[in-house]
Amino acid sequence: MSEPGGSVRYTGRVYRYYDFVMAAFVTVLLCSNLIGAAKAAQVTLPWIGPVTFGAGVLFFPVSYIFGDVLTEVYGYGRDRRVVWAGFAALAFATFMSVVVLSMPVAPFMADYQKSLQDVFGNTWRIALGSLIAFCCGSFTNSYVLAKMKVWTQGRWLWTRTIGSTLAGELVDSSLFYVIAFYGIWPLEKVIQVAVAQYVLKTGWEVVMTPVTYRVVAFLKRAENEDWYDRDTNFTPFRLRV
Repeated sequence: MSEPGGSVRYTGRVYRYYDFVMAAFVTVLLCSNLIGAAKAAQVTLPWIGPVTFGAGVLFFPVSYIFGDVLTEVYGYGRDRRVVWAGFAALAFATFMSVVVLSMPVAPFMADYQKSLQDVFGNTWRIALGSLIAFCCGSFTNSYVLAKMKVWTQGRWLWTRTIGSTLAGELVDSSLFYVIAFYGIWPLEKVIQVAVAQYVLKTGWEVVMTPVTYRVVAFLKRAENEDWYDRDTNFTPFRLRV
């Protein structure tokens, strides 16, 4: 276990719940991108009026909550492995969608093929934007939280879970909508939807803060771990902890 006064490293440390958190993270990521992204929802808010957003925004922020939990308990290095696992899963799901949809369709499935195309047939810009935005946003989130934990000496968990999400989601939303829709949608629409998504995503983090506290406390006790990234190599381009 790493202590606030130093950085103690255990080689080959086995954790009881790390794999489960990783699996949950990847599941939320895939479902929110492949299911939620297919539907644009609209709600009318007081004083604001109609707000359009991707339905996946209801669940995608949960992946950032998992990222906060992973970095807070296990450290940036182990969260980095989870981010790359999620990136690989999302890339494969995108590749599989392209291959499956491009295969010749049986005559009796012709009508169904159009429905599949509508749901899973994202353009290359949307797929690329999703991959890049997820990767950059997740690493930003983890880096900010890890640094803030050292600066605050492990106090005020809420400041770093919310602060890191504000930074990570800003990178994520900005990159995704520019890459996916700039030049296709009017610029003001790109900005409007991106801002709405950002507010909703970060709002989720605030609402879920009590749950994050409980999960972090449970894992720290169960794993006997509370990692401080004092000597961490923060490059995103490695898998080793």
